[in-house]
Amino acid sequence: MNDPRILDHTENQFSTPETSSQSFISANIDFDMPQNQPTNSGEGDSPGSRAVERSIAAYTLGEKLRKLRLKKKISLVDLGKHTGLSPSMLSQLENGKLIPTLPTLTRIAMVFDVGLEHFFSDRSKQKLFAVVRASERMRFPERAGTPDPAYFFECLAFSAQEKAMQAYLATFNAREKFSQEHFHDGSEFVYVIEGELGIFMHGEEHALAAGDSVYFDSSEPHSYRGLNEKNATAVVVTMAPRL
Repeated sequence: MNDPRILDHTENQFSTPETSSQSFISANIDFDMPQNQPTNSGEGDSPGSRAVERSIAAYTLGEKLRKLRLKKKISLVDLGKHTGLSPSMLSQLENGKLIPTLPTLTRIAMVFDVGLEHFFSDRSKQKLFAVVRASERMRFPERAGTPDPAYFFECLAFSAQEKAMQAYLATFNAREKFSQEHFHDGSEFVYVIEGELGIFMHGEEHALAAGDSVYFDSSEPHSYRGLNEKNATAVVVTMAPRL
């Protein structure tokens, strides 16, 4: 199966590469605005927006800004004079009540003579622990715009960075035809939670019932379909090749 790092949204299949490091500007959030304030599009409290907020919050931008300011012994008023930002806004940035845009963060970084990487690079030094709430997951079809997708999937670990594996919750529709055949480097593991899942590989269909699982070389072409009237649900894990 093929961002994501989660799913490769350009191919819309399960795979190992991560693709969803989206830019802050493209997210449905008003930055330099309160984190919980709805956007004009009405999506400010959507699962996707909440997930973006949590992902950004994990970088503790405000805490890093405050430590820089205190280390340099600069008051909020003086920092405001250097950056052109009000002391009130800077205080809210430090307290995590506002999320800065990249231009705002760049302006602040220039004052302290540090690069943007100062605010993002040291996150990897922390022990990896990323919780994904069920209400924050987003559901994607097999392929964008497909009128009759063979399956839908949800990324189970989208908030974790530099993952060793990708995990999905997938629902496979009952149908006569298999999904489009695809392949990707590495390995794949599928555990069927409910229903009956058909996996086509090496010219043969393999039927998996609830409780069954399969592990295979995902560089070989494979495809899926639900086999009975009740759609099949499975956990799918993809792993990059061993080096």
